[in-house]
Amino acid sequence: MESGDLKIFQAVAREGTITKAAQVLNYVQSNVTNRIQYLEAELKLPLFRRSNRGMTLTPAGENLLEYTDKILTLMDEAVKSTQYSEHPAGLLRLGSIETTAAIHLTPLLTKYHLRYPDVKLSLITGETHGLLQKVLDYELDGAFVYGPIDQLDIEHVVAFNEELVLISEPGKSDMRELLTKPMLFFDVGCTHRAKAEKFLGESGMSSYQIMEFGTLEVILSGVAAGFGVSMLPQSSITKAEEAGQISSHRLPEGYRDLHVWFVHRRNSIFSSALSRLFQMIQQP
Repeated sequence: MESGDLKIFQAVAREGTITKAAQVLNYVQSNVTNRIQYLEAELKLPLFRRSNRGMTLTPAGENLLEYTDKILTLMDEAVKSTQYSEHPAGLLRLGSIETTAAIHLTPLLTKYHLRYPDVKLSLITGETHGLLQKVLDYELDGAFVYGPIDQLDIEHVVAFNEELVLISEPGKSDMRELLTKPMLFFDVGCTHRAKAEKFLGESGMSSYQIMEFGTLEVILSGVAAGFGVSMLPQSSITKAEEAGQISSHRLPEGYRDLHVWFVHRRNSIFSSALSRLFQMIQQP
């Protein structure tokens, strides 16, 4: 069993199909198929269940994936431990909540790239819980998420401070009336949802509706059209408010503070690339 075979196995397990795994790895599909078949023949048992909808892990495959993740992570950290230098290079895999990516990360990562051009930056967006899991699963080196987070395996530093505001269609100011409208959020796991539900409850709203929308732009459009209201960071809605598309309303003091954390896995080895980013966040 070779590390190359384990990387192919991991990719197929994560992507669910040979085709997608081959695309991610930039391999020929037949090569991926052959290596999976070789691995199963070597172990003398099936690692995947095949169907028209893709490939899912057998119990043996699930066990192997758990060890594969650990083995490949240790190999990656072994390489990183030899690469620490004054001139960072290599891949830095980052994740971010959408609002932070749109507002804060462009200037930060532009500055970072100018200082360390040999680092290949990779950035995906998602919601806090999903990004956190990717950090825990070693799929990301770090991520910008909403805090606080209570995870023993996660360390963090506050990256940005925000103010959470309620937004509505223009010209509306009656808070009681606004709170009868649907609340629009990114998804069920959106960090603002807990604050919104607590705020609604303390405002005497025993019945309310929360709806999921996919992107910041769609939420802003829905609010502007009077379909609903939302709670978002002030910085993410400034342009829409200045354009007269929406109005913002300050929340009570206990609901305003919003912190964006940069999180990484505890006890993982820092590459030079990650260390430099960490320093820039702490000392902008």
